[in-house]
Amino acid sequence: MTEFQMSLIAAGGVFVVGVITYNKWQEYKARKSVERAFASDHDDVLMRDGEQAPAVDRHEPVFEADLDDKAPLLAKEPVLDAAAFAPADVKPEPQLATPAPAAAPAPAQAAPVAPSAGAPAASYRATGASAAQDAVAASLPGTRPGMPPAELAECLVDPLIDCLIPLSLETPVRGDKILPTLQTLRRVGNKPIHYIGFAVSGEWEPIVHGGVYTKLQAGVQMATRTTALNELEYSELVTRLRAVADEIGAEPEVPDMIEVMAEARILHRFVAGHDAQLGVNLAANGAPWAMPTLIGALENAGFDVRPDGRFAMPDKEGAAGAVLFTLSTNVTLGADTTSRLTLLLDVPCVAPARDGFGRMVDTARGLTQRLDATIVDDFDQPLVDEALDEIKAQVGEFYQEMDAADIPAGSTRALRLFS
Repeated sequence: MTEFQMSLIAAGGVFVVGVITYNKWQEYKARKSVERAFASDHDDVLMRDGEQAPAVDRHEPVFEADLDDKAPLLAKEPVLDAAAFAPADVKPEPQLATPAPAAAPAPAQAAPVAPSAGAPAASYRATGASAAQDAVAASLPGTRPGMPPAELAECLVDPLIDCLIPLSLETPVRGDKILPTLQTLRRVGNKPIHYIGFAVSGEWEPIVHGGVYTKLQAGVQMATRTTALNELEYSELVTRLRAVADEIGAEPEVPDMIEVMAEARILHRFVAGHDAQLGVNLAANGAPWAMPTLIGALENAGFDVRPDGRFAMPDKEGAAGAVLFTLSTNVTLGADTTSRLTLLLDVPCVAPARDGFGRMVDTARGLTQRLDATIVDDFDQPLVDEALDEIKAQVGEFYQEMDAADIPAGSTRALRLFS
């Protein structure tokens, strides 16, 4: 056989396999739909073991022999009820009402008690929902406990940085029933996946135990600091999400891959172009610093020691766990001395109002007096005040660019992209 004939045979085989696979998939979906439609928890009395139906006395018809023989039996002819055939639009003639016997007085019913002005309004949120949503807020950077559910939901599934996939439900579902299934799909590659639900209260909110939702929405982050969402990750997402949807009785509305990939590449170009970190170095003027002495000086300056040996300056006025900038000793954990320190500001992760660069420079100036050091650049050239002011102006322009892109520095949106 020629190569052309072999190609035709191979193409035919692939087509047949595809048709069989498609039919199997449709059969699986139909079977799942039938199982959900006919699933029932009602007790079937015919299938009970060891139980018998209650006995019912059976009365046979009998001939009454003691009837009065003299009493004639009169046959009653059927009578046609003319009122049943009266037209619907014909009003009945007025009749003289016969006085009815007096009815017994109805028992008195308690009047409904109006809620007082200070009483809390009724809510659809289940007990413990607020605590569960606060836990979600604590796990998301840039959020705070007590945020309104709708605002927190927009932080979880953000239309600007996430690919949104609606999940239509056949019937309303409870959060505690679907959460174990949703937890099985939380990430593809290094892209996180979040879910929100449209609650019976009429707002989108994070899916929590006790909540009841009429529709769902999934969101996969389209870019991170390192890569954009690619075709392989998106294909994996669609395959796994369909399986999850079958388990919870939902139908996903998957966006077109080409459009999603184009948006992901655009977003990642922005992230790569604004991935800025500014460093300020301190060089010892004399002998290297002993590590015990250095650690004490840094702790007095307000730094917290991390397990990896890095030091972090906490933002005490910001969210819990927020960091303004970090410091590295540029040596391993087991080193005894160091002669160079590096203060590093992650620019897109610190809001302009926190003035991360200004506070980092102020801290560096304070350490020069404590440790007898000089502020230098990466080439060990001293950084004068004019150079530092010029860098600060560039940082201000950087923040304006991020605001123009609707991704403000230090916001939840920026922290998710640059984490």
